[in-house]
Amino acid sequence: MTQILDGAVVGFSQPSHTARRLLASLRDIMAGSGPPQAQLDKIVRIIAAEFGADVCSCYVMRPGDVLELFSTMGLNQEAVHHTRLRTGEGLVGHVAVSALPIAIPDAPAHPSFVYRPETGEDPFSSLMGVPILRGGKVRGVLVVQTVQPRRYGDDEIELLQTVAMVTAELIAGGALEGPPSPTDPGLPGMLPARLEGAAVNGGLATGLAVLHRPQLTIRQLVGDDPGTERVRFDEALASMHRSLDALLARTASDGIHDTHEILQTYRMFAEDRGWLNRIYEAIDTGLTAEAAVQRVQNDMSARIAHVTDPYLRERVLDFDDLATRTLRHLAGHSSLAYAGTLPDDVVLVARSMGPAELLDYDREHLRALVLEEGSATSHVAIIARALEIPVVVRCPEAMTLIESLDRVIVDGDNGTVFVRPAEDVQEACRVNLAHRRTLRQSYAEAASLPAETRDGVLVSLHLNAGLLTDVQHVHDTGADGIGLYRTEIPFMVRPAYPTVEEQTDLYAKVLDQAAGKPVIFRTLDVGGDKMLPYFKFSQENPALGWRAIRIGLDRPAILRTQLRAMLRATQGRPIGIMFPMITEVAEFDEARRLLSVELDRAADECRAVPTQVRVGVMLEVPALLWQLPQLLPRVDFVAVGSNDLLQYLFAADRANAKVAQRYDPLSPPVLNALGSLTAEAARFGVPLSLCGEIAGRPLEAMALLGIGFRDLSMAAASLGPVKRMVRTLPLRELEEYLATLRTSARQSLRDNLRAFALDHAIPV
Repeated sequence: MTQILDGAVVGFSQPSHTARRLLASLRDIMAGSGPPQAQLDKIVRIIAAEFGADVCSCYVMRPGDVLELFSTMGLNQEAVHHTRLRTGEGLVGHVAVSALPIAIPDAPAHPSFVYRPETGEDPFSSLMGVPILRGGKVRGVLVVQTVQPRRYGDDEIELLQTVAMVTAELIAGGALEGPPSPTDPGLPGMLPARLEGAAVNGGLATGLAVLHRPQLTIRQLVGDDPGTERVRFDEALASMHRSLDALLARTASDGIHDTHEILQTYRMFAEDRGWLNRIYEAIDTGLTAEAAVQRVQNDMSARIAHVTDPYLRERVLDFDDLATRTLRHLAGHSSLAYAGTLPDDVVLVARSMGPAELLDYDREHLRALVLEEGSATSHVAIIARALEIPVVVRCPEAMTLIESLDRVIVDGDNGTVFVRPAEDVQEACRVNLAHRRTLRQSYAEAASLPAETRDGVLVSLHLNAGLLTDVQHVHDTGADGIGLYRTEIPFMVRPAYPTVEEQTDLYAKVLDQAAGKPVIFRTLDVGGDKMLPYFKFSQENPALGWRAIRIGLDRPAILRTQLRAMLRATQGRPIGIMFPMITEVAEFDEARRLLSVELDRAADECRAVPTQVRVGVMLEVPALLWQLPQLLPRVDFVAVGSNDLLQYLFAADRANAKVAQRYDPLSPPVLNALGSLTAEAARFGVPLSLCGEIAGRPLEAMALLGIGFRDLSMAAASLGPVKRMVRTLPLRELEEYLATLRTSARQSLRDNLRAFALDHAIPV
């Protein structure tokens, strides 16, 4: 974890007499009386004097991402509140967009320099600018300039950064007022709003908004004694560690295994030496413990915003959580101040969250989660999924448009958030929720009934799982087993590669909870959009690059370790093992050879071997469709991974909103390709299933049955609706009908299939 911090935060130099004097002066100004504008004017004058600068200017971020000159000493006073720069415009705009300091001896010669004649900055040469950061966001830019060329040292840059942090408190207080900005859109008002984001966990929920604003107001920024502040920080850190240990104990007793593992990793972050050392160094510059924690986190959050590595971005959310939690303990509050005063139905809204922050809220009242940032693989999203609440992420205006205690409806299936919905929308939600409760009851009652069509054809319905909490649903839903257990999540939430023992323990728990129902484990499928923190590589086109079995075959120790753990976990029970992203038969042969090596190793060590090992492939690469006569005699089963297969068939990135919905899985080319596969599998007598997202949609699942599939694997929430469709389906009629459509040149057969379902009273 030190590497994350090393790449995100600059170091701090030893404190100087100038730094202490300057910080003390700023503290006196902030504690004094007078209008905020007058306080800011005093601050820029003192900064200019202490830095020996001819100019000190403060630019404040206004709505519309515009930087407005709010105060200056040395430039024309007429330019105040009139000079505005877009973020990215000029050197000041560059500091704002990059969140990085800049120091240039000859600023006018720099290609990014922008001259504004109203400021009167003609005679000035050198320029040093730093971002004013608060809450991980750039709130403005602080600049000093001199007439003579001057090279600023690292200690001067760091001092100005610390001064900028103090200035941020004045700006963030909201008391600074300039003339109305031409780009200011005004207040959002109390009108209904509809926000779009990315769906992470499905479901529908309604409740009152609770805005998660963990940013604490720091009353004192400048410390009197670094030794005292270090002791205060150490005591707060120890208190936080104790509270995290209590949270770990609680999750362990609750039996939420995946949540417990994530928190264990999070607990390790709380002892990261890189993070702690930078806080100690910030304290030594003269800041209080609170200001030092905030300074380090502001720098890290702002800088990491420009990093594309998904793992690094997600880990900053964990450190945000740790910083906030530390500040609470420094203030003497070990828990959320508003705990116990929450509404009965809470829709939690936040910019971002760490996993422990979510668990601070009473899960009995938590109905949904809406985040401005985040992803499906973030720790908080994984925990929210384990808690079975709808989650929508990447909803950028949530914290702006949603007011505290607003009525909010979260549609986790479609990634939509309704804010202050009109009465007719609320009534539709109430009806929908009541209908969902009725359906859930009917699904529960039908859990023990067979998935059998009206004309007597049995269909196998399995579950897709990736967390231990998913496995329990194999019994709740009446599923026939686990058709796909994704093994990558435990690898992704750890800071280091899990050992054989850790993997063995997890896979054994999966088999234990399945209680005799078959389980198919997919070997590690990373690369693409799923990265490991301890296994880094960059690729220009990751979806078509080094991923899944390609990594396993090139790094056989990784694959063999995982296979060894799977075999040990069986303890004499049967197991299914599936290799992802197989492109050529030779790849399957090599993967199976490595499995045989591990089976021989288990026998040599006199370990209990599985009573049966079924070995198959996940068919995701179209090239394999033309190798079926060679492949099928070698495998025990084939599972179609339709998510990747369809994006490769259509050459359309499923994560790209502009093309993701352009091509329909219910189009003739897809149904013909999959129909040919079912025919070949039947000819060779090889079991065939489909475990992509389309298997869990009743209409698409109906079409899959119509072209020959008899085994579908899906998320737990989809099994009830699909089983209901199956039990009302006249399959033979559908097969005959589809046979007449598969030669069509239509873009999609969706409308035809909907009409068939309507005519035959099939709920889709």
